[in-house]
Amino acid sequence: MTDDILRMRGITKTFPGVKALQDVNLSVRRGEIHAICGENGAGKSTLMKVLSGVYPHGSYEGEISFDGEPCRFSDIRDSEHRGIVIIHQELALSPQLSIAENIFLGNEQATRGLIDWNRTNAEAAALLDRVGLRENPVTTISDIGVGKQQLVEIAKALSKKVRLLILDEPTAALNDEDSEHLLDLLRGLRDEGITCVIISHKLNEVMAIADSITILRDGRTIETLDMATGEVTEDRIIAGMVGRALENRFPPHEPQIGEEALRIEDWTVHSPTQRGRAVVSGVNMTLRKGEIVGLAGLMGAGRTELAMSIFGRTYGTNISGRLFKEGRPIEARSVREAIQNGIAYATEDRKRYGLNLIEDIKRNVSAAALSKLARRGWVNDNEEFRVADEYRSSMNIKAPSVSSVTGKLSGGNQQKVVLAKWIFTDADVLILDEPTRGIDVGAKYEIYTIINRLADSGKAILVISSELPELLGLCDRIYALSAGRITGEVQRGDATQERIMQYMTKGLD
Repeated sequence: MTDDILRMRGITKTFPGVKALQDVNLSVRRGEIHAICGENGAGKSTLMKVLSGVYPHGSYEGEISFDGEPCRFSDIRDSEHRGIVIIHQELALSPQLSIAENIFLGNEQATRGLIDWNRTNAEAAALLDRVGLRENPVTTISDIGVGKQQLVEIAKALSKKVRLLILDEPTAALNDEDSEHLLDLLRGLRDEGITCVIISHKLNEVMAIADSITILRDGRTIETLDMATGEVTEDRIIAGMVGRALENRFPPHEPQIGEEALRIEDWTVHSPTQRGRAVVSGVNMTLRKGEIVGLAGLMGAGRTELAMSIFGRTYGTNISGRLFKEGRPIEARSVREAIQNGIAYATEDRKRYGLNLIEDIKRNVSAAALSKLARRGWVNDNEEFRVADEYRSSMNIKAPSVSSVTGKLSGGNQQKVVLAKWIFTDADVLILDEPTRGIDVGAKYEIYTIINRLADSGKAILVISSELPELLGLCDRIYALSAGRITGEVQRGDATQERIMQYMTKGLD
């Protein structure tokens, strides 16, 4: 008999008008890393919120047993008391507090009602050492990067005597180095006897770390795969996730490349916080109509900074260089000027900067080009609805209507709303920063199809991505950026991961 630390049986969870989970079963063996895979909206995060008490007992149907005992958690503190700790994709740290204060927030190390700061910092230092984070416990959270913040969250979980650690998309916002460090840490926790459940869209990471994998589709359990058999492949997982084999990760595309759309000459951008430091230095790039151009670079290479500085100088100081649109010099000193010159920028952080999550789809689609819908200062509501509904249909945004709240959509559908917003501006040049971050393979394919369609309509597209296979499969030409400088340019036919990586690391110590 298998030694299961967790069993969930017949879990059904319903929201108004939506059955998010239907008769889901999950078994997790003691001391293993168990991955949960599925498309956006498959019910992965909902299932873990049921387990951790975010959705309390009584709000769902079914049974949960942990370590052989039935569980009826009323809230998240209840599940944490049993040793079940969840780390959400949106990190729940207080940016203005120190690392130590965050680790023990709600679990203060106090004596007679007074916090013992020496004990707090000493125990925090021990936990940081355990997760391999070399930071002073008194360092403020806002002063460390996302990768280190993930490690603080794990240290916080360890302080609660965690027995089952749940991680929702833990590497979605991390670079390759931070991701590998995190995966190594999870392997170490497994060796210590801590059971981990990981939700991830990065199938290469799932294949590398998981002992078993449960696949969800449309709120139902499809199957559980044992990695020990040696027969599990990425294609097998994808087929379970999307309900069919996905023979090609990228839609076929024959580019029709035209004249020059945008030229960037000798573009230099200085850091707004570090006087005299050039984040982008002497960059020269050309984008052509109908062409999909990739921009590759390691974290900190200056990719996003370059994109934002071009788009209305939304990043940087002391910016110099020239922009040419269809051979004519242009100015893009503000977002308004950039949009007026036909340049659009879809940010890498759609939740914080790309969308108003508490607004509906209609308002988000129209946000960047309201003037197209207005007469004498008044927006035509009927026309706004019609335009948004056309995009909902043409881009296959899965929502009952354009009045649906954007924050309730899956990640893939939110990304389609971001693209619709910028397409509606009639931009000739679209800069797409990590356009498929945090979305599943099926939704990625749809996004790639939309990008191809935009290129076929004559748009010039710059795609920034941390995933080299994505750039290789999607782009007609790829620039590599290292330490703020363009270090190489490769045509599709000559591009390999090894060659691009050589350019990406050129000039680094």
